[in-house]
Amino acid sequence: MSSHDERRRTRAVLLLLSLAMFIVSLDQYIVVVALPDIGRDLGYSSQTLQSVISAYAIASSGFLLLGGRASDLLGRRRVLAVGLLLYCLASLAGGLATGTAQQLVARAFQGLGGALVFPSTLALINVLFKQGPARNQALGFWAGAGAAGLVVGVLAGGALTSGFGWRAVFLVNVPLAGAALAATFALIAHDGPLDLSRPFDLPGAISATACVTLIVLALVQGPELGWTSPWILAALLAGLALAGAFVAVERRSADPILPLALLRNGWLALAAVVAALFMATFGTLLYFLSLFFQDVLGYDALHAGLAFLVPTAVVTGASAAAGRLATRFGLRRTMAGALLVGAAGALMIGLAARPDAGYLDLLPGMVVVSLGDGAMFTAMFIAAAQGVPDDRQGVASGIVSTSSGIGAAVGLAVLVLIANHASGGVAAQALRAARAQGIAHAACTIAAGIAFTLLIVLAWRQAPDDGHG
Repeated sequence: MSSHDERRRTRAVLLLLSLAMFIVSLDQYIVVVALPDIGRDLGYSSQTLQSVISAYAIASSGFLLLGGRASDLLGRRRVLAVGLLLYCLASLAGGLATGTAQQLVARAFQGLGGALVFPSTLALINVLFKQGPARNQALGFWAGAGAAGLVVGVLAGGALTSGFGWRAVFLVNVPLAGAALAATFALIAHDGPLDLSRPFDLPGAISATACVTLIVLALVQGPELGWTSPWILAALLAGLALAGAFVAVERRSADPILPLALLRNGWLALAAVVAALFMATFGTLLYFLSLFFQDVLGYDALHAGLAFLVPTAVVTGASAAAGRLATRFGLRRTMAGALLVGAAGALMIGLAARPDAGYLDLLPGMVVVSLGDGAMFTAMFIAAAQGVPDDRQGVASGIVSTSSGIGAAVGLAVLVLIANHASGGVAAQALRAARAQGIAHAACTIAAGIAFTLLIVLAWRQAPDDGHG
């Protein structure tokens, strides 16, 4: 194969991996605006409707580290293909569901599929592209697709729900994942024979998966069941106990699922911390903006989705540009700039989110925060790959993606409490104003959280200052 053909094939693989990332990111928010219709059709109560989101989040977060380990040991193409197949079949089942139990099981399997796809795509990019400008640019493209998927999810969810009904937000994944699966076999080279010399570290895999699943379950369900609920307390205590067991198992394992020495890599450790805070802040803002458009401004599903059209374009462009910025100015400076811009944008939204506000009042803040969002999304994944050996890229990807999942659960749990505090016991006629006030408080808290992340990045001394790679 000529060098020109090889470059074309590599670009095609990058497009495929970016599509796979887009698909799993899309589903994190595509369901949000369809929730009222899903609840009416399938009989969810107001207390159980949020489980449509939770089932995906819990399964995805719990299995990400396992997915990363599997991609290193079993082969990245194999794990990606299995993840896409699971995602395709689970999306079909979710779209055809006639009851709540069927749909929640389908959502859990969607999350499992996403937990296999996410780290395997990231590991493939980090192995295919040499550390430095080439990898930074590739990660910018991949992360741009992922960041766009989060925002497009809200846009597409509104359009599909209004035009075709809520089932379309599930069924749209079937042709997308099916096409990506076919392309996986056509474009990505065979993994080769399985390496049976390295153990899977089953005790570590089970304890890590159970630990993260229980902690995320408690964080997601805590606002609904109450933080003093015996079920929530039991899940938290069991999760923490399993965390201790996991550390003990890993110290004794000859080939651990999470090599503790890997966390001595300053960039990877910083990426894990920043990923959790990113999803707790930037990652939750979309949820509250969607609520503001529907509950305060009175938008229907379609118009709530269309409200994210401009931020989608901005976040995609910023994600794609961040790789070049990191190469030119250094990774730490790029991250700091993105966080500074993001904090300013979130604060602008918090100050503009009033009951009498219109869309144009919120738009400047949405554009500014989207610039920071897109750039930071790319930068944190560039950081995660710095100095990591090829045979550990899957685990590194799993560490950062697991951290982001836990951060999203913690952030949403805390911010929902903040946002709902203003509307507690409020009469119906004042509820709209109270919801606006609660969402404004949540946005200002998000701005403070982004500013705190900026301080961590500036103070972190375990990673080199330049980060050009």
